[in-house]
Amino acid sequence: MTGDPVSWAALAPFLALFGALVNGLFGARLREPLPGIVASAVVAAAFVLSLVAFLTFGERDAGVHVLLWDFMPVAGLDLVVGFQLDQLSLLMMLIVTGVGTAIHVYSIGYMHGDEGYARYFAALNLFIAAMLVLVMADSFPLLFVGWEGVGVCSFLLIGFWYRQKQNPDAARKAFIVNRIGDAGFLVAMFLIYRTFGTLTIAEVNEAVGGFAFGAAALTAIGVLLMVAAAGKSAQLPLHVWLPDAMAGPTPVSALIHAATMVTAGVYLIARSAPLFAQSPDASAVVAWVGALTALLAAAVAFAQTDIKRILAYSTISQLGFMFVAVGVGAYWVGIFHVLTHACFKGLLFLASGSVIHGLGGEQDVRRMGGLRRFMPLTAGTALIGTLAIAGVPLLAGFFSKDAILLATFSSTLLADHGALVLYALLLFSATLTAAYMGRWYLLVFEGEPRLSAEARERVHESPRVMTVPLALLAVASVLVGYVGLPSFAFPNWIEPWLLPATATVPFDYPPLWAEWLLIGVAVLAAAVGLALAWWVYMVQRGVPVTRVGSGAFAGFLRAGAGFDTLYQRAAVGPAEGVSSGLALLDRDVLDRGLAASVTTTGWLARLVMLWQSGYVRNYALAMMAGAVILILVVVLVGVRA
Repeated sequence: MTGDPVSWAALAPFLALFGALVNGLFGARLREPLPGIVASAVVAAAFVLSLVAFLTFGERDAGVHVLLWDFMPVAGLDLVVGFQLDQLSLLMMLIVTGVGTAIHVYSIGYMHGDEGYARYFAALNLFIAAMLVLVMADSFPLLFVGWEGVGVCSFLLIGFWYRQKQNPDAARKAFIVNRIGDAGFLVAMFLIYRTFGTLTIAEVNEAVGGFAFGAAALTAIGVLLMVAAAGKSAQLPLHVWLPDAMAGPTPVSALIHAATMVTAGVYLIARSAPLFAQSPDASAVVAWVGALTALLAAAVAFAQTDIKRILAYSTISQLGFMFVAVGVGAYWVGIFHVLTHACFKGLLFLASGSVIHGLGGEQDVRRMGGLRRFMPLTAGTALIGTLAIAGVPLLAGFFSKDAILLATFSSTLLADHGALVLYALLLFSATLTAAYMGRWYLLVFEGEPRLSAEARERVHESPRVMTVPLALLAVASVLVGYVGLPSFAFPNWIEPWLLPATATVPFDYPPLWAEWLLIGVAVLAAAVGLALAWWVYMVQRGVPVTRVGSGAFAGFLRAGAGFDTLYQRAAVGPAEGVSSGLALLDRDVLDRGLAASVTTTGWLARLVMLWQSGYVRNYALAMMAGAVILILVVVLVGVRA
């Protein structure tokens, strides 16, 4: 670290780690809400450091490198542990610490009275620390340390209420599925070192330019990195862990979905932008996986009835939009949507937590309704989040989603890989997004109350420690989109800011009138989706859904499009069968069938123990007896001869 304020941001992960240590070691002795205050304070301090670095970075082309210590100085591989503070990492740090601070403060009220209060905040701080290491890392191995760190923290927090079996089961599922993606990351690092002779990210990105456009090595590395990203960011076919991750406390869901774990895959692609810009085939894999994930998850979200599970599939779908953006070469657009999504998805999850808190644990949207009159602040902020994710003009989600659609329509990198088809899929997914989020809001907050008698007695607005973060995130869900106004007509700040840290890919943008037309089409998609939700659930009182809800296709969507069933039959079931067979072998063959042999062995062991007394005189006597026996044998043999 130097006198440069940018380098001070290197302290951010250590502040979060300090909070984790304090609560982990001494939290049980601290009186509530002190553990929550300590945890929130260190993350807020990390946010201040990130903000200072962001504001003082200026017009630099290169980032600030902070060397921490040397690591693995072996022949041909001289790695150091250091942080790269540039435009991309600083923006991600603001997202992680800014939204993370709001979630920490909210958790002080949400986790009130929980027996694991201090343990929760220790894990939450550790989660922030691991994510900061991930986005600040200057090398792929250090990035992988943060990558695994967020995986471990998600395991701890998803299974936080471990006494209910389904919660640790969900944690194990997330951990195991992510190991598949991590295997792709490891193989990618081996191939990166074999190809470039280094694992430092900046050196790899610089060396990419010396390879032919579309080189096979770059394609292989890109596809392997996408496998890693698909696991961490819940893309097809490794998305199945994220809906079950709702088993953890709701603020954990907000942190995972808005600011930490699931954005790691998008960040990895953006951080390796020069490599993907040189490999259209790898970029096509990224974009097509994203588009298909966005469409499938949006359809599945329609059939869910759990207030958090709907939002989980929504996150999977929105991540698909981000992957399409980075896949077509619009890396700044993908990170722009990470920014806006962090605000409105964090808001939506915290609003759902407020509802669950206010209803005493109820999560089924079919047993809600009319909550706007009981929880007006929660309802108002939830409405802003709903309209933002739907793409309503002048809210944050509209600007980033429109930028993704325009970049996909205008892509030259994937011109030969179906860019226009990708645009059509995303446009349809955007319509579905507006519709299922309209359904989510209307079923929870509008219409006649469908509350149980117990819920009617419990329902109340959340305390201020929870509603203030909601209000702040609602403001952000309105304002943050204005940093990325359409550049053909307005000043755009975020695009030139991120370009030095990513890569420049040419786009074939249409004429000005066509760009306005595309914006109009995006607005129409949002309007159609919201109007459909209003007609079905407010005008028709849900009757059309009742008619089709018992059909096979609806059941297929309720079951997550059959992926869990497929994995159960193809992988989990056979593995359980093999395990049962091994258990049978251990119990019935080794433990029971060899019982007699074990008894015989024990008898022989006791006999041998007689000779191993530890007394030298006994050993001398045995040697003499053996010599006498040998002499007698020789004499007898000689006599017979």
